[in-house]
Amino acid sequence: MTARIKTPVAEGVPPAADKTGWSSSGERWDVRLDGVTKKFGDVVAVKDVSLTIESGEFFSLLGSSGCGKTTTLSMIGGFEEPTYGAIYLGGTDVSHLPPYRRDVNTVFQSYALFPHLDVYENVAFGLRRKHVAGSEIDQRVREMLKLVDLGGFEKRKPANLSGGQQQRVALARALVNRPKLLLLDEPLGALDLKLRKQMQIELKRIQSEVGITFLYVTHDQEEAIVMSDRLAVMSGGQIEQVGPPNEVYDHPATEFVAGFLGASNLMSAEVAARHGELTSVRLEGGQSLRIRTERLNGHGSRVKIGVRPEKLVVMPASESVSDDWNSLEGTISLSVYTGIGHQYTVTDAQGRDFSAYVQNRDVSGAAVEGDAVRIAWRPEHTFAVTPSTNEQQGSLKDE
Repeated sequence: MTARIKTPVAEGVPPAADKTGWSSSGERWDVRLDGVTKKFGDVVAVKDVSLTIESGEFFSLLGSSGCGKTTTLSMIGGFEEPTYGAIYLGGTDVSHLPPYRRDVNTVFQSYALFPHLDVYENVAFGLRRKHVAGSEIDQRVREMLKLVDLGGFEKRKPANLSGGQQQRVALARALVNRPKLLLLDEPLGALDLKLRKQMQIELKRIQSEVGITFLYVTHDQEEAIVMSDRLAVMSGGQIEQVGPPNEVYDHPATEFVAGFLGASNLMSAEVAARHGELTSVRLEGGQSLRIRTERLNGHGSRVKIGVRPEKLVVMPASESVSDDWNSLEGTISLSVYTGIGHQYTVTDAQGRDFSAYVQNRDVSGAAVEGDAVRIAWRPEHTFAVTPSTNEQQGSLKDE
């Protein structure tokens, strides 16, 4: 995203119209980053990030370790100050304000519960520090414990709770203060797989009920897809793409996003001919495929196209396919049984490998290594991406 402010923080003053906290579309927003950069010495952890998060959204920052997502979260929470750019919460520039002067609470992966206090007192801790009346404390604590399904656990100590229960206490402690924004820094990372999946649904339910803006940091693609209203994929301290999960997954903007958010089959191609809504592209080796013309907007004559593994249909090479579909011939070089289906690697005559995921629905049995097959998919499932230039590019599967 293009930055609008690149001056040092001390000089960053929001336009008068933005002080109201309303976006140009007329919707209330909670968080805005304008050209935010964070340097640690000569290391640039976050580079020129601009982002707007609307009120009530469940928004995720997604990326691998070292991509800048936690540093971005820390700057929003006030634990770090940006080197350049400005951060606004509800229309107010908070770039220099300490955490306690921001209407923000944070939930960490480590829970950070007080071991000597019971569940009730852990949740009530922040309210007591604010000198809230005792009757109101009792009401709000019990409401929060009910919300996170911990009613009746008031007198238990953290040591007597499971990991998932401790995480719910940490969540209740953060929400009881009724912040405008809740920051969650990989809060499910310490849980086992089954409990993590359960807590994903619980977090989404809780966020929907309380209506507070959640900003969630994770390296787990499934978490971000399952819970988020929108997400931002980060790489090398920059945002690669922002959008609803289905849009980012089905129409990745860059090669990095295509490879990081799920698996992709990527191919270098050259635009051959445009036919209205569809455009023909030619692969190295001469094979012709089609893609929706609108997907090529902003791309030149040389493009990189892709298709997700689950979009592919695998059939015997002898079978014909509709003229409306894209198809390529190859040989099964790897067949892996996954329980609910099979994962195939299909290698074509040019040595390109394609991954395909097929559910166990065919009574005729699965393909085996050495079988000659045809892979086919609809042209609308083909996407075009901008080749990556960052260091993560080398980890992506290419032709």
